[in-house]
Amino acid sequence: MKLVDHVVRSFRVAKVFRENTDKINSIDFSPSGDTLISCSEDDQIVIYDCEKGTQTRTVNSKKYGVDLIHFTHAKNTAIHSSTKVDDTIRYLSLHDNKYIRYFPGHTRKVVTLCISPVEDTFLSGSLDKTLRLWDLRSPNCQGLMHLSGRPVAAFDPEGLIFAAGVNSECIKLYDLRSFDKGPFVTFKLSQEKECDWTGLKFSRDGKTILVSTNGSVIRLVDAFHGTPLQTFAGHLNNKGIPIEASFSPDSQFVFGGSTDGRVHVWNADTGCKVCVLNADHPSPVQCVQFNPKYMMLASACTNMAFWLPTVEDTN
Repeated sequence: MKLVDHVVRSFRVAKVFRENTDKINSIDFSPSGDTLISCSEDDQIVIYDCEKGTQTRTVNSKKYGVDLIHFTHAKNTAIHSSTKVDDTIRYLSLHDNKYIRYFPGHTRKVVTLCISPVEDTFLSGSLDKTLRLWDLRSPNCQGLMHLSGRPVAAFDPEGLIFAAGVNSECIKLYDLRSFDKGPFVTFKLSQEKECDWTGLKFSRDGKTILVSTNGSVIRLVDAFHGTPLQTFAGHLNNKGIPIEASFSPDSQFVFGGSTDGRVHVWNADTGCKVCVLNADHPSPVQCVQFNPKYMMLASACTNMAFWLPTVEDTN
């Protein structure tokens, strides 16, 4: 089935999970699309089977808390930031709930975490105004970048370059093999007046960068020239939460959450609103992602919702 406007409009909630007692703050699909992992402010990590539409297990992280969870390339492992004790990043074996390694170094809250799409390298950024590069096999930081403000970061789809958004006004692109030489290009954008940048994502074709915020705008920027392409708006964010924005796998659509519990969808090329999907989420939808392999969407407030299309594509 192709993802076209009328198919997107037909998405309906197929399953709702109500395991969490507090806000789900981060979700991540495995690269194969078979599994989804979430973490919540109730210190729970929940793993879901996307094919069966079931919850497979729950792991508690009561001591350190959990945020910014990501699957690694090894099966049954994940990395996450901490919300208690310290700002160490933790590498967790999910099948036996044991930590494989700790990555200490940040001195304030970690606000961005992303894993390379091709290797065991990951980036972390913190309110301590640093961006750190790590290898999962070593607890020692592989690279340290001092920045002028709050960072957000993302790898490009080939894992060759990474983007760092700084101070909600500029995007710096680094070559992973020579990041210590500094960025090879810097795009200066208009300073956000009413919100902060809270996330960056490259489209799967590598041509654009999606900038999510803790306000009621989402930006789309040309990844080669830094030109502003679109501003997606019309969704509600009156609570200053870092609402996630995500691409569909074909880079055609952008999905975003909303504090009114709905999911908004825009056309990435035109910037036009395609539809607003009503999930009956009882609280703000902070997390929204499209499955990388299957025709399925996940959105989360305190509850987790799995969405499926209800029409057949007639094309």
